[in-house]
Amino acid sequence: MARLRDPLTTLKGVGPKVGEAFARLGLRTLEDALFHLPLRYEDRTRITPLAAVRQGQAVVFEATIRAAQVAFGRRRSLVLKVEDGSGLATLRLFHFSKAQQQQLKPGRPLRGFGEGRGGAGGIEFVHPELTFLDGGAPPALDDRLTPIYPTTEGLGQARLRSLLHRALALLEGAGAEALGLTETLLADLRHLHTPPVGTDLATLEAGLDPAQQRLAFDELLAHQLAMMTARSVLQAQPAPRLAGDPALEARFLRALPFELTEAQRRVSAELAADLDRSQPMLRLLQGDVGSGKTVVAALALLRAVGSGFQGALMAPTELLAEQHLKTLGPWLEGLGLRCAALTGRLGAKQRRALEADLASGALPVVVGTHALFQDSVAFQRLGLVVIDEQHRFGVDQRLALRDKGTSQDGVPHQLVMTATPIPRTLAMSAYADLDVSIIDSRPPGRTPVTTVVLPASRREALLNRVREACKAGRQAYWVCTLIERSEHLEAEAAEETAETLAKALPELTVGLVHGRLKGDAKAAAMQAFAAGDTQLLVATTVIEVGVDVPNASLMIIENAERLGLAQLHQLRGRVGRGAAASHCVLLYQSPLGRHGKARLEALRTSDDGFYLAEKDLTLRGPGEVLGTRQTGALDLKVADLLRDQDQLPAIQEAARALLASDPAAAAPIMQRWLGTRQQFINA
Repeated sequence: MARLRDPLTTLKGVGPKVGEAFARLGLRTLEDALFHLPLRYEDRTRITPLAAVRQGQAVVFEATIRAAQVAFGRRRSLVLKVEDGSGLATLRLFHFSKAQQQQLKPGRPLRGFGEGRGGAGGIEFVHPELTFLDGGAPPALDDRLTPIYPTTEGLGQARLRSLLHRALALLEGAGAEALGLTETLLADLRHLHTPPVGTDLATLEAGLDPAQQRLAFDELLAHQLAMMTARSVLQAQPAPRLAGDPALEARFLRALPFELTEAQRRVSAELAADLDRSQPMLRLLQGDVGSGKTVVAALALLRAVGSGFQGALMAPTELLAEQHLKTLGPWLEGLGLRCAALTGRLGAKQRRALEADLASGALPVVVGTHALFQDSVAFQRLGLVVIDEQHRFGVDQRLALRDKGTSQDGVPHQLVMTATPIPRTLAMSAYADLDVSIIDSRPPGRTPVTTVVLPASRREALLNRVREACKAGRQAYWVCTLIERSEHLEAEAAEETAETLAKALPELTVGLVHGRLKGDAKAAAMQAFAAGDTQLLVATTVIEVGVDVPNASLMIIENAERLGLAQLHQLRGRVGRGAAASHCVLLYQSPLGRHGKARLEALRTSDDGFYLAEKDLTLRGPGEVLGTRQTGALDLKVADLLRDQDQLPAIQEAARALLASDPAAAAPIMQRWLGTRQQFINA
């Protein structure tokens, strides 16, 4: 009898080579095959009259060739005019042989399948599948919708479909009860692998078929169970109670040149309550650009130090780590506490000395990049880990730093921060294992930024605006972006832009910073800009976080339509940090697409990061909003966070109830949807 965990190689026709192809798709067992669901469907169950074909619709049609000729344009093509009594259509073949041309003669009846497109003379099919109908009885139409699966090299759709359907039949023969599945679940899977005639294709394509909705609930339930399980496992471990030193914290607050906002005080109290418990804090701190997260993190680090422990703050880039050191260093040193940065650009001697101080406890607070979790780094008593812009780190990297603090005191507390506001829908799904704190107001004195959207043809006119701003004693950013995700190409574009601007504005001092600069050169370029020695800084998107130059009041972003709203909002947050009126100019390449237009218009009319995050989610989807490193947890097969968000509260409640009443029943649900990814989420 077949079992879910049987290897796919038990199927006839799945030898080592086909097994390797299946493995590339993440399919190794019969259960994997069962949950490898179609991306979409084709309706080959009925003939559609040509007059009824809509643009973008894939249909089966039967017609007779009325004319055939080779057309010579930009590309040579064989053009067939066909009719079926209801209307006319054009078939166009760009690749054809002499033999095919001889077969496709006027008067010959045929059956075709393809997607109707809008052409100059009406509906047109480009390279449809064709079968001649003058060779006897016509072939039978399909009796089910045809599933189209995610596939890989070496597995064509027909072969993959056949093998998956055989796996389904084998498992159905074993019966739902023997497989540990419900009859409803097995029936839903059968329905989605082999939808019968009469299944509404539009409903399937929208993901609203009842079988899809039930499976979406099950899949999202698996994610919730995995994250809740991960949280309970971690919180079952002890953590040091960090009661802090109230006198030290009071001295820190008195020395600040500003008062904390009500939101900062509220969030600090939430963190203090978590840190004073003997179970590890797991908290996400969200705050819009410029909301003052760093001072809240500093208070939490002081609480660790005041309790006799060390604190570590990890940032994704050396630039951001240096910026944190520049802010935290003077605050802590004013209290007699040392703070240092551990980054990749430290010399070997400096690094060894700093690592020795961490191991001995002589260094209470360290700021760093990925260098913090290398093997040579050890802490004496790590009590708190703060991770900034956490979506930029892989989960394995975050775990490596947390594990460095595991000792007789327990595991360290974790605070993860982001200046990219996360929509509630995503927070409920991707961060269900974290408590969430939000700084929802900005410190007083932040200047609103006026945002302007202009076509790239206005680029030259902006030069005078840059000149005038710098002549008035202000500074400006010129941000270069490329559609190719290539640091090398972006660096070349930035270098070329800096050269062009230096020639066009010879009276200004033009600086340059990009991701391929060595750490020292990058830091020197930023320091020159911060000191006012550089008036115009040409940069790539490396400056999107952590750069604080209050005198910079103008930012120009080239090719702004290529960036997401969250990233544009982050970049814009680099200006408006001083008292001067500030502006952000979004330059776009024409023609501007519908989504690009919607993004730029949203940014022009709003500076509310949470509104923009919701808008970005709608336009680009959860993978783009969270960033690719985090989306391993959101690689959904059936569910869609936007479409199915109304189900999330019920799913969370169901997950809590199941873990409370029958935790053993949660394991197979997580296994069937997450497989090896369960380990990723359980991090």
